[in-house]
Amino acid sequence: MILFPAIDLKDGKAVRLLRGAMDAATVFNEDPAAQAEAFATAGFEWLHIVDLNGAFEGRPVNADAVQDILSATRLPVQLGGGIRDMATIERWLDLGVTRVILGTVAVKDPVLVRAAAKRFPGRVVVAVDARGGRVAVEGWSEISETTAADLGRSFEDAGVAALLYTDVDRDGALEGVNLDATAALAEAVDIPVIASGGVASLDDLAALMPLEDLGVAGVVCGRALYDGRIDAARALDLLAGSPEDGLSA
Repeated sequence: MILFPAIDLKDGKAVRLLRGAMDAATVFNEDPAAQAEAFATAGFEWLHIVDLNGAFEGRPVNADAVQDILSATRLPVQLGGGIRDMATIERWLDLGVTRVILGTVAVKDPVLVRAAAKRFPGRVVVAVDARGGRVAVEGWSEISETTAADLGRSFEDAGVAALLYTDVDRDGALEGVNLDATAALAEAVDIPVIASGGVASLDDLAALMPLEDLGVAGVVCGRALYDGRIDAARALDLLAGSPEDGLSA
């Protein structure tokens, strides 16, 4: 199982939000590129980056910070936030992003997501951000009528690389992963699932590992890495040797 360290970008800084609230941001590093280098040195194999401002504005906002990260490390990067058209998808992939994460458009413009997945095989991740079982869009500021399982199943034959499942109510709250909801999504689809939201301890990571058999192939971790609740070396040792289920770079 791959452990993705998160770098959430707000106003050019690496921050963590509480349940997606932009006014509840904690700055953990003024230099996101330096944070990326630290994660690379710690032994991580991927970076998970989100342009938070971009997610709300519907266009890339922290592009300079993302490009600095791409220049600072050779780690593969999956990037989300404000990616709403083919031109932006193509631009980021050309600049060196390994995979783009598409959330709002997965609900509002699924044709675009399908076209991108066909044009760039293995390089499109669909974000399934759920609040109360319903998918949240527009930087989690709107709740759609679509369920997490229905959204995932709608891309079953599209060729997307993975589904990124986030329980919005647990994101940044250090309350543990929503194992039941994550497992339910993984059981509903044949697409690899990446868990996100609420990771607070090594126990949370250990609890996810049995879900590999269902198709949970990765987990995103943010605040717990930044504040020392999870030691990177111990976490990577815990997850070492587990199958990657098609999530290799």
